[in-house]
Amino acid sequence: MAGAKSHEYHILPPSIWPLIGAFSALAMASGGIMWMHSAPFGGWLFFAGVIGVLFTMFSWWSDVIAEAKAGDHTPVVALHLRYGMILFIASEVMFFLGWFWAWFDFSLFPSTVDVVGGVWPPKGLTVLNPFAFPLLNTLILLCSGTTVTWAHHALIHNDRKGLIQGLWCTILLGITFSCIQGWEYAHAPFPFKGLNYGASFFMATGFHGFHVLVGTIFLSVNLVRAYKGDFTPKQHFGFEAAAWYWHFVDVVWLFLFVSIYVWGGWGAQIAG
Repeated sequence: MAGAKSHEYHILPPSIWPLIGAFSALAMASGGIMWMHSAPFGGWLFFAGVIGVLFTMFSWWSDVIAEAKAGDHTPVVALHLRYGMILFIASEVMFFLGWFWAWFDFSLFPSTVDVVGGVWPPKGLTVLNPFAFPLLNTLILLCSGTTVTWAHHALIHNDRKGLIQGLWCTILLGITFSCIQGWEYAHAPFPFKGLNYGASFFMATGFHGFHVLVGTIFLSVNLVRAYKGDFTPKQHFGFEAAAWYWHFVDVVWLFLFVSIYVWGGWGAQIAG
């Protein structure tokens, strides 16, 4: 029969959000470039673009949640949503690979200019003690990985109280991590500018800190949805995506701790 549905996918109605998101991203990028070149109204255009992107994200994901509640997320659709999240995390792995590449390039082949002296860390540089706050933050993230797993298992077993408690613990641990990292940055014994060590250190660990912030927001949204009863043992992809993202953040930090804090500062004078 004409018009009969012979597949497991759902056909989405026309949506304005891709168009609004594209123009918002254009405004954000253009405004950022204008702002960096001190052009008039560059900052205003940048922040207008940021607001547009955030509004698009909120509205578009709200539509996706509504589709899930309406039963449009059939098994094959849910499977491909998971594929999409896996590919997104894979792209994030490649993003961090670039910063690790820069770090190992600088450290394995240090410059022979006087300020570096052909050694790594550069001669005379004081580094952070890896077994002080960095180790504490490592333990915090490892603990947060267990609490988000606790929340996941509670959800699978339809334990709403355990889900909420696990999410609260994970969010608080993420906030604690960010606060400690902020304090560490404020008291770092080396600058961002002028040294490959400082630039690569702050870019790699700073982008990780940004991902922790995004993951904390992601989990906070899931906490609100948990209170509203949006998740069921069989339908909770939004929570799964947040949990996968958080575990990815944990793993990246372990590599950062070992390669940058421990190995990367080996032999240098330690602050404090």
